[in-house]
Amino acid sequence: MNLRPFSRVLVANRGEIAVRIVRGCHEHGVEAVAVYSDADADALHVRLADDAVHIGPPASAQSYLVHDKVLDAARDTGCDAIHPGYGFLSENAEFARKVIEAGLVWIGPPPEAIEAMGSKTAARDTMIAAGVPVVPGTTEPLANEDAKRIAGEIGYPVMLKAAAGGGGKGMRRVHSEADLLSALASARSEGAKSFGDDAVYVEKLIEKGRHVEIQVLADGHGNVVHLFERDCSIQRRHQKVFEEAPSPVLPEDTRAAMGEVACSAARAVGYVGAGTCEFLLGQDGSFYFLEMNTRLQVEHPITEAITGVDLLRAQLSVAAGEPLAFGQDDLAIRGHAVECRVYAEDPRANFRPAPGPLHLYREPTGPFVRVDSGVVEGMAVPIHYDPMVAKLVVWGRDRQEALDRCRRALQHYRIVGIPTSIPFFLALFQDAGFREGIYDTGFITAEWLTANLDAPTDEAVEEAAVVAAIAAFEDAMKKQPASASQASGSAWVRSRSWSTTYFGR
Repeated sequence: MNLRPFSRVLVANRGEIAVRIVRGCHEHGVEAVAVYSDADADALHVRLADDAVHIGPPASAQSYLVHDKVLDAARDTGCDAIHPGYGFLSENAEFARKVIEAGLVWIGPPPEAIEAMGSKTAARDTMIAAGVPVVPGTTEPLANEDAKRIAGEIGYPVMLKAAAGGGGKGMRRVHSEADLLSALASARSEGAKSFGDDAVYVEKLIEKGRHVEIQVLADGHGNVVHLFERDCSIQRRHQKVFEEAPSPVLPEDTRAAMGEVACSAARAVGYVGAGTCEFLLGQDGSFYFLEMNTRLQVEHPITEAITGVDLLRAQLSVAAGEPLAFGQDDLAIRGHAVECRVYAEDPRANFRPAPGPLHLYREPTGPFVRVDSGVVEGMAVPIHYDPMVAKLVVWGRDRQEALDRCRRALQHYRIVGIPTSIPFFLALFQDAGFREGIYDTGFITAEWLTANLDAPTDEAVEEAAVVAAIAAFEDAMKKQPASASQASGSAWVRSRSWSTTYFGR
């Protein structure tokens, strides 16, 4: 791969994805520049980058989302490309155009493709025109009376969705006409608050459906391939918490059909780069296009694990003008991979966010275990952003081996100072239905959580004691005179070395 067009890439993001991009650039001899807010001044992506630029206060609307600040950071540090990661500005067509107009390389799809897929209603129109199956519903924003009529024609239950939505925001299930108007008002309000757009559309709710997505890659030379599927049906509040690849229920003929449809969707909008087509899989084997995410997905590592393809490297290569180094016939599924999103959340309190300091942070290791994280011991998980701490990705020769290996890795995690979603995953892996691959997007319920996470564990008591011991130790250290190395400002201290070099139990 020739990356000579790039000497320096600005990473317009934070957290684990920023760390992933920095490391990926370094693997290919490209320097990486980080941007950071006040809340991320000591974050891992800042420490690993070749240079870093402060861009404002913690609120993303005043830092990571400000176009001019990000562009100025790129120009001032001599960057020739910008990688947006996921979230923030990654699917902002206006920003992508500004990057290109500034003479920089945008490591993402063309702005026109982002626009075509950015609005769910416009994307539905495009896919219908391309012959791609979509869930029955509207392609235009709804007025109240239209909503009543169309929902009645489609038949309840229905799903209301913010037209500019994502991440589970602006989505409401409606099971009867009596609940429609209040749900519509709620979805509009959340859409306006989250995306600056209160447009809402309606789809038929496919009950007990599975959320299955297809990873695609396209270059600027007309080549498009798919890298099979990921099953993302384990969700809370319409947001993914666990993913696996391949899906445990997808027949080979359906897999091939979905892959071809995803490639057709990419071709229909002139797509270039890495993207994901999301589908709803019905109990009868039918599938429907939901949306296309015009960026790298959070869960991309499990696709990398089963195909051996480095998706970040592919993004860089395609952005540099290179053709894809492989065709569809070169790709095959090898083994099974799972991903657990470790969040700073309390699953016993309906996954309530729980930001705070990481008094102790030890990541698991072992064969075929990968942890993508953006934190270090001693730092705080900030309240201002998504509460993800890390992604635990594990590969096995088959699904059962992957699950067993992942359970062991979860048991070896040590995080003290905040509650996390790890107890949820340990309970999930003991669920008989889940072990058989029998689940859908409605799997996580308040009843399931109550039945499986009804009391603090002995580990919680143990961790409380560790927190107390750490606090006592830190208090004692404050009373000690400064050491010679601290007084002299040694290279070790100046480098801000951290204790996460210790791994395992």
